[in-house]
Amino acid sequence: MSLVAIVGRPNVGKSTLFNRLVGQRKAIVDSTAGTTRDRHYGKTDWNGREFSIIDTGGYAVNTDDIFEDEIRRQVMLAIEEADVILFLVEVATGITDLDMMMADVLRRTKKPVMLVCNKVDNYDQIYSSHEFYSLGLGEPYCISSMSGSGTGDLMDEILARLPEDVRSDEDEELPHITIVGRPNVGKSSMTNALLGQERNIVTDIAGTTRDSIHTRYNKFGMDFYLVDTAGMRKKGKEMEDLEFYSVMRSIRAIEESDVCILMLDARQGLESQDLNIHNLIVKNRKGCVIVVNKWDLIEKENNTMKEWREFLEKRLAPFSDIPIIFTSVINKQRILEVLQTAIRVHQSRKRRIATSELNEFFLPLIENYPPPATKGKYIKIKYVTQLPTPTPQFAFFVNLPQYIREPYRRFLENKLRENWDFSGVPLQIYFRQK
Repeated sequence: MSLVAIVGRPNVGKSTLFNRLVGQRKAIVDSTAGTTRDRHYGKTDWNGREFSIIDTGGYAVNTDDIFEDEIRRQVMLAIEEADVILFLVEVATGITDLDMMMADVLRRTKKPVMLVCNKVDNYDQIYSSHEFYSLGLGEPYCISSMSGSGTGDLMDEILARLPEDVRSDEDEELPHITIVGRPNVGKSSMTNALLGQERNIVTDIAGTTRDSIHTRYNKFGMDFYLVDTAGMRKKGKEMEDLEFYSVMRSIRAIEESDVCILMLDARQGLESQDLNIHNLIVKNRKGCVIVVNKWDLIEKENNTMKEWREFLEKRLAPFSDIPIIFTSVINKQRILEVLQTAIRVHQSRKRRIATSELNEFFLPLIENYPPPATKGKYIKIKYVTQLPTPTPQFAFFVNLPQYIREPYRRFLENKLRENWDFSGVPLQIYFRQK
């Protein structure tokens, strides 16, 4: 699929234009300069032609921002990846030194560069846009990304410059694996280690990642989308707007994923916020893999791993059948195992069991261990079937479903898990009148 990158200095309206072209509020928009840090991708289609758009952080030099070098590297990577580059400038401010520097970088590239003049909200401002001819990048396209004025003509022009697409739609059904957790547990480092490139910005400061970042992963015979999210901390009284948006994005990323990798910091253990995130995953019926990162910083004895495993299972009860992997992202220890486990959980989540197979297993078992009688009434389970739902759900047909208690439902779920591999997958069991 063809790629279009939006580049420019901070606060010229790149994320607003990105949201306008994609047709969703995917990128966080705020008046704070430097809100966007990572590249993020969105899909759009125009006149029946589909292509991807990359939003980048603002290109800046000699500022106090510690993310500056990283953002600049991300912008350069985006320019390398793109087929067409939209260079965004702002009419009210005119040409700045940063615009000149950026134009200098873009004149050297062999790729088609379109000069886009943003925040042109009325006709008088069109005349002010003529000074941008001096950048040597051709005619400026006047738009207002806030109101959408001029964006239709811009899209027509982008299509005219894009190379011909040679791509099938086979990747639409790929699994989405999302990495979630509290701030600074190593989510972006994990993504970078798996991809083998510095895809996401990593610093020691909590809250570096603000958006949910999708990346296609196609190595070692595995093909899926890897999603890095912002860290989710407890709702404090003083939560800044940007962080609120970031958490909302992370929650949405969980809702849209197939499997969630919940990362923990080995030095801090399992905190209440980790349990909240885990409950959110289970509530949304997503597959779950727990990864204990920074394992290299822990003093170990003979049974350290076993004790940790038992402690985590105890805290996560009743949903304790979850794969737990101990990693060190820095040392690249067991990171491939994380992916293999996530793929296995995804396959288990899609598993279909034939009704005959279920009944062959369960009916003799229920005969030997029937549900306890309540108020002198005997409960009879007639047959079992798996429901045609995207996640594993089972219906047990009973004469008196209202009398079956929670412990017996748990007993049936445990037997299901013992016989078929549903590790890391939430199961739903329903009792229906028959």
